[in-house]
Amino acid sequence: MTSPEPLPVRRAVDHGVARLLPDVDRARAWLLTVDEAPQSYVDLDAPTHLEFEYTRRMGHALDLAADEGAALDVVHLGGGALTLPRYLAATRPGSRQDVVEADRGLAALVDEVLPPVPGAAVHVEDARAWLERAAADRADVLVADVFGGSSVPGHLTTTGYAREAARVLRPGGLYLANLADSAPFAFLGAQLATLGTAFAHLALLAEPAVLRGRRFGNVVVLASTAPLPTGGLARRCAQDAFPARLVEERDAIEALRGSARPVRDGESTPSPLPPGGTFQVG
Repeated sequence: MTSPEPLPVRRAVDHGVARLLPDVDRARAWLLTVDEAPQSYVDLDAPTHLEFEYTRRMGHALDLAADEGAALDVVHLGGGALTLPRYLAATRPGSRQDVVEADRGLAALVDEVLPPVPGAAVHVEDARAWLERAAADRADVLVADVFGGSSVPGHLTTTGYAREAARVLRPGGLYLANLADSAPFAFLGAQLATLGTAFAHLALLAEPAVLRGRRFGNVVVLASTAPLPTGGLARRCAQDAFPARLVEERDAIEALRGSARPVRDGESTPSPLPPGGTFQVG
């Protein structure tokens, strides 16, 4: 049910305190934060407006995943305020979407304040547990944007998880993940090694300053068993307000991987925490 007034809404959720704050500059737009860290931004009047830079990069990749406007079957691990499910419902009408959100309190808040997404089913469950029960060849695209607090949970960073993601995707399907790291890229390198055990083709998108080791930031990883649909992706990302670089050459991916080994179940740790204030709002 939609809130009758655009007032800030605050709730204790499973991983902290969530707030839904109306954007004073856009009539029906909302910012979702958890412990003051931005999680999602949605504009209900303009669902194709992607405020966060990393979501714009994921949006570009989704635009190129199939013919323009073609409906897709998509699994989202991590729900937030359902930014990308809303985007796909607008740009690819008729898409069937499954959204898996582990934070029961957060899912309840979003369901209470914001309208549902046509064609999207929300499952309140651990992402890996849901994935392991899902049917094979279920999805054209799997989007992973899962943060327990400010870190990617360790059980979503292993070879076992990567195998499950590849199993749920149809042959040639697209795996798309939001990660975060900084030089010397120990976490990112291990993730490239891990995903490489299940997917033959890897690429990533990040701001040049992040790739040069100047700051901590988001890295969007693309993976598939087939050549990736990256034609035009570099140009789209270069035209954004905060341009990103596409890294897809095998040598460049291997350089970022370095000597990192794949992460096995039982060996994993959560992703690194961002430095204080990196992703904070007042």
